[in-house]
Amino acid sequence: MYQTADKPTSMGTTATPVVSESDKNAIVGGVLLSMLLAALDQTIVAPALPTIARALGNAEYLPWIVTGYLLTATAMAPLYGKISDVYGRRRVVYAAVLIFLLGSVVSALAPNMLVLVLGRSIQGAGGGGLWALAQIIIGDLVPPRERARYVAWIAVTWAVASIAGPVLGGTFAEHLHWSLIFWINLPLGFAAMAIINNPLKKLPILAKTHRIDCLGALLLISATALLLLALNWGGSTYPWFSRETLSLVACSALLWSLFAARLVKAPEPLISLEVLSNPIVLAGTLSMFLLQAASIGISVYLPIYLQAILGLSVSESGTVMLGLLLGTVAGATFSGRMIPRLTHYKRIAMAGMVLAIACLGALSIVAEGASILEVEILTTLIGLGSGTTFPVSTVSVQNAVDRAHLGVATGVLTFLRSLGAALGVAVLGAVAMGAGLPVAAGTLVHVETSPMPFTMIFVADGFILAFALAALSLIPHKPLRGQTEHPVLSE
Repeated sequence: MYQTADKPTSMGTTATPVVSESDKNAIVGGVLLSMLLAALDQTIVAPALPTIARALGNAEYLPWIVTGYLLTATAMAPLYGKISDVYGRRRVVYAAVLIFLLGSVVSALAPNMLVLVLGRSIQGAGGGGLWALAQIIIGDLVPPRERARYVAWIAVTWAVASIAGPVLGGTFAEHLHWSLIFWINLPLGFAAMAIINNPLKKLPILAKTHRIDCLGALLLISATALLLLALNWGGSTYPWFSRETLSLVACSALLWSLFAARLVKAPEPLISLEVLSNPIVLAGTLSMFLLQAASIGISVYLPIYLQAILGLSVSESGTVMLGLLLGTVAGATFSGRMIPRLTHYKRIAMAGMVLAIACLGALSIVAEGASILEVEILTTLIGLGSGTTFPVSTVSVQNAVDRAHLGVATGVLTFLRSLGAALGVAVLGAVAMGAGLPVAAGTLVHVETSPMPFTMIFVADGFILAFALAALSLIPHKPLRGQTEHPVLSE
């Protein structure tokens, strides 16, 4: 049986069921499964790239299998928040899953590399929504005081994808067929839709009379795509100060300026100015942006360090990387459990960031002669410290806005998190090249190299985390709302 809550209508006050605990668990399980789809497709493809290149040819387009997904996923993420606020979560989740599955089918059946890149871009257009909508729907279901432990589950989902993705991708490509890395999405996607179908009908549509600013959406997508192209091509395909890279940056800056002007002038802007002017949202999204830049940056260059300096094989370096991964999950889980018990919950993340910065500093000092055990301990502590921030930033931002703006605020948070990942790889790549590390597009060109470039990379990553800590400290304290937001039936 459902609990009841009063819902005013034109005829008076009627009793309306509240989503039951079993429905809540079904919805959370379903959206996390759909999020697993998007997360897997960021990690499952990489081991299969050489096999795909041999099968389809045109190896020069190989980076676009990853870049195409990243471009569309990042650009579309903030749009899903607004659209779901207007049309309801269920319809938009279904649309995102179906778009993702369509891209999977196109990718699996691709006769050549260009069609595969197209399929991956379609996948990204759906995958970007799955990242954002999982967090938005959990925000609908659970009051902020209890939300942190659910946010920690998202970190666990990413961890599962990070571990299982490369294993599955390598196994399918080596022993079966590379197309299975896309076909596997179909049963998972339909299972997620079946799980959430009935329970998700019970979430209300909070903004039926609102509309979508199509011009603003076009400007946002275009500006984001050009910026990501500049970050992906700069330092690899073209020099950072080449005419091509600078032209992309200039065009992106122009479109961002037009988008900002559109936010001011539009009758109903794509991103509410009320949300953007909220100091908690500003500081929380900035801290997440910088944290993700540091986290992804270290995860890209740490395996290169392990192979080039410690002499580990690819599989051995992957095993050592588990410390960073599991530390992040443990930090997020601990933070999620502690947030409801503490008044000043922000202090958990600040203490974790200090720990991560200190360990990065220690890693930079011992980089030249570190043992595998020392690296394992330090990277585990780095993950543990930085992991505490993910639930704090997410819950702070969602707690700062009312439910009518929950989708927009979470979409902005997801967007900046994805953009931060691209920026982190680009910034540390520039540091690596400047320090003389022979790296191109995140791949070690020559095995022989000195430890000094990695020392510089670890120091730079520490500075990025220090800026994230500064942004985190600027988040004004706001007590978490409690049991006042249960979603009620709308139909």
